[in-house]
Amino acid sequence: MSSRTLATIITALVLLAVLALMLRSWRRRTTRDATLPAGYPLPADRGRELASAAALYVATTPREAPLERLNIPGLGFRARGGVTVTERGVLLELAGSPALFIPADAVQLVADATVAIDRVVEPGGLLLLGWRLNTTGPEASGPETPTGVDSYFRFSDPVDRRAINEAIRSITAEPGKTEFGTEESEV
Repeated sequence: MSSRTLATIITALVLLAVLALMLRSWRRRTTRDATLPAGYPLPADRGRELASAAALYVATTPREAPLERLNIPGLGFRARGGVTVTERGVLLELAGSPALFIPADAVQLVADATVAIDRVVEPGGLLLLGWRLNTTGPEASGPETPTGVDSYFRFSDPVDRRAINEAIRSITAEPGKTEFGTEESEV
């Protein structure tokens, strides 16, 4: 056996081992996050639409671990879709997934961001939507269940990002509260 053949075989084995480890890791993450709820039940009356725009969904991460992607059903992979803000909350309609609803009272933060896991864009090019998971059921809670998560969206038009940001702020504003999620996200 030539040294070139041996090097090719070793390289192929190393690549297969790396791919097997990646697959194992993704399966563990899928099992771990399978019980996390994908949004909240869609309300019968969503209220008046305040803003809507096409977006690229980037990722959802635990608030305390911004470099760890969650594999919540419907939010595990990047997807094209739409973000609609109504009087009652935020509706995410992502390709290949059922619509996800986040009520206004579950929204904890909205801010511009530059970095999300494996995506770096121009300053303020992403919209960070921080929200509280629906952990009311027994299957949705455990010692490692995050309560606050951050979802990141990329809009092709900065005007759409600002409109969605302002609409979310308008439904989450509390009387007497002057600031809501004003800090810039840094990962």
